[in-house]
Amino acid sequence: MLGFRNMFDWTNLNSDRAFVFPTGVDVGSVSFKTNWFDLLTARFGYSWAPAWLLYGQGGVAWAHNTAGVTINGLAAGEFSPKTRTGWTAGGGVEWMFAPGWSAFLEGNFMDFGNEDHVVFDPVVCTVGCPFNTKATAATVLGGVNYRFGY
Repeated sequence: MLGFRNMFDWTNLNSDRAFVFPTGVDVGSVSFKTNWFDLLTARFGYSWAPAWLLYGQGGVAWAHNTAGVTINGLAAGEFSPKTRTGWTAGGGVEWMFAPGWSAFLEGNFMDFGNEDHVVFDPVVCTVGCPFNTKATAATVLGGVNYRFGY
């Protein structure tokens, strides 16, 4: 089996991390949010019995992210929403349990790479405090398909 698929998903993925500056007094946090992702993949598979299909897939991924930094409770930087490009790989299994009907279970990993940022704060980061955001995500999908006209 060989095919292509585009999967677009709205999401509300959030991640917050706290940190302490070398002074030991100043504290900060970084928040990272993903609003949606889109996967365009090539799929390849093998049916080892009439009712079973095992497949793998890989391709390009996009995600819409926002990052923000807070230092000592005050907003130190909000980075404009950005669409990041990366890669995805995954696979799954599909079982035809009745004529025209199948169920599937699939997993995907997405990597959108690293990005460097610099925040300026009049007290703590007068010359700029660099930080890096790495964006990855994993999904597990399960569902039932019906094929019209089977």
